[in-house]
Amino acid sequence: MSTSDAIPEGRHDSRRKGNGSRPGGKFLRALLAGAIALSLLLPSAGFAEEPAPAVAPAKEAVEAVDNLLITTPPPSPNVRIPVLGWGDGKGKSHFIPALEILGFNALLNVSGRIVYNDHFSQYSEGHEIFSVTPSIAWRHLTEGPWGFDGDSFKVNQLQHPYQGTVYHGFARSAGLGFWESSIYTFLGSFLWEVAGEATTPATNDQVATGIGGSFLGEPLFRLSSLVLEDGGYHPGFWRELVAAVISPPTGFNRLAFGDRFKGVFPSHSPATFTHLQLGTSLTTDHAVGVGVEDVVDRNEVTFDYALSYGLPGKDGYTYDRPFDYFDFQFTAVSSRNVIENLITRGLLLGKKYEAGDDFRGVWGLYGSFDYISPQIFRVSSTALSLGTTGQWWLTRAIALQGSALGGIGYGAGGIVHSIEERDYHYGGTAQGLLAARLIFGDKAMLDMRAREYFISGLGATQTDGSERIFRGIASFTVSVYKRHALGIQYIMSRRDSTITESHQRVGTWSLVYNFLGDSRFGAVEWRPAEIEAR
Repeated sequence: MSTSDAIPEGRHDSRRKGNGSRPGGKFLRALLAGAIALSLLLPSAGFAEEPAPAVAPAKEAVEAVDNLLITTPPPSPNVRIPVLGWGDGKGKSHFIPALEILGFNALLNVSGRIVYNDHFSQYSEGHEIFSVTPSIAWRHLTEGPWGFDGDSFKVNQLQHPYQGTVYHGFARSAGLGFWESSIYTFLGSFLWEVAGEATTPATNDQVATGIGGSFLGEPLFRLSSLVLEDGGYHPGFWRELVAAVISPPTGFNRLAFGDRFKGVFPSHSPATFTHLQLGTSLTTDHAVGVGVEDVVDRNEVTFDYALSYGLPGKDGYTYDRPFDYFDFQFTAVSSRNVIENLITRGLLLGKKYEAGDDFRGVWGLYGSFDYISPQIFRVSSTALSLGTTGQWWLTRAIALQGSALGGIGYGAGGIVHSIEERDYHYGGTAQGLLAARLIFGDKAMLDMRAREYFISGLGATQTDGSERIFRGIASFTVSVYKRHALGIQYIMSRRDSTITESHQRVGTWSLVYNFLGDSRFGAVEWRPAEIEAR
């Protein structure tokens, strides 16, 4: 059997076996069906039927509500089959991604020399920013000094983490595991800080690129792999293109090295929920503060994509690998910020657990990267948190999904319009998340999320102040037809800073259209008896 036709252990080939059109086959199937039907009827023939116990009025009312909420059966399991054996044999390399990272850093430096010629910085010690010499690189390596740079918030907290996703993607798509790839990401960032620019090495960049790049890069790699995996043995041109857009290093390796890296990362068939959201928003509530009056656009068009991957409750699914559970969200707006949200959190180390017949969950150590930029301020962090994610069936039709996390990290926060050279500051960050999604069968969903960040003076650019930032979202979505839904959403963002002595708040209402990946709003079903009752 050829490698491309091999079926991995524990998976099943969906192709038809044998010839099902022979007359004898039809007769045997009919005979078997009759035997099964007869066996089901026989038990009731010899025994008197016992009277059914009376059902309490309260239970009758709950069942009546459940029957109204559920009109479609749960979806059939989505079993994905990897194309080839991934990450073993010749489908794995430690040398190639190392060479690719070196080449990528060199290409960035050369591009910077061309595009940003004659650009200087107070952190580049009188040299052009990209005019790095061996002596400068050696001084950075042996003497440093490590500090903070003066790049804009978007460069440091968005472009640098994305640069880290490229390092991570090169290693992952070459067959390496998450932890191995994280080392490549960290060292790739270190190499750039030492020899990529003439500016002194920056601690904030090393955290955002070297660690945040892995926390952001892994979901992009997994999402790219899902696109390819759903294409079967031979993903078509469009799937290859979409996968390459999501994770360019994955697309590059598949194109440049042919069959060597054609193996697709096996997802192990996670329970997933996705939604695409398009809407229009109206800013109705904003408080006076530094930078508020000149920034707020009252009307915006919004686009949002969210993916929950590895939701608890799927029979047979395990959480043995980092990011076997993760949550990813991207939001773009028509205002000057363009990218309002880029948020991901994933389970690094953890276990699943259950409580009774109606609750399933996972708990452990999570890694997260957050970038949030409403119109008047912004916050970003790379963090480690302890927490849990779970689902609880309240009734046969109503499910509650939620997450609770608390942790520490390193982050940045500040206003949008600068009042000094740097309009934001860095510091050690304490943060928390509470999220709840109440699912009413296939009819409606109530979603609530609250995040809070405290950016301290520990390890900060300024030690004489702190920032407290809160972001809350509440939305109600109603199914209209199959996977099409309409909703209303309110977002409130607040920042209180003792550094600039400013207090800012902005509230936004939105009307949105949703295209759902699951007509049941992502509720995971694990109760066989309940499924049969439907």
